[in-house]
Amino acid sequence: MVPRTRKKRKPMSEINVVPYIDVMLVLLIIFMVTAPMLMQGVKVELPQANADPVENQDSEPVIVSVDAAGQLFLNLGQEEQVLSLATIKDRVAAVMRRSPQKPVMVWGDQAVPYGEVVTVMVALQEAGAPSVGLVTETPR
Repeated sequence: MVPRTRKKRKPMSEINVVPYIDVMLVLLIIFMVTAPMLMQGVKVELPQANADPVENQDSEPVIVSVDAAGQLFLNLGQEEQVLSLATIKDRVAAVMRRSPQKPVMVWGDQAVPYGEVVTVMVALQEAGAPSVGLVTETPR
């Protein structure tokens, strides 16, 4: 009778991790490419100001953009269409009813008259926003 030889098994501690590293690198590249696309909004030339940044907040803010022509945009959903002030006010009011502490920010182009930005801010406060912030760029 011929004795059988058993194959030696690899211990569980010798798991090949190279495929996992490849997957992680691919995920890292995907996140690096998609992260800048997550910031929605209309292209505006923000005014420059030396201001302290707002403390880091947990929820994504509602952003109302006012471009150089005075057109209004809202960053809810994937739409990039011009909205009226009344429509923005209604939509922001609906968001504020669901989450009353959600931050609201205004991206106003530096070419827009001050009065138009103030009108938007007043409408946002009437919609239920506890405070409305202005977004600026740091001077170069």
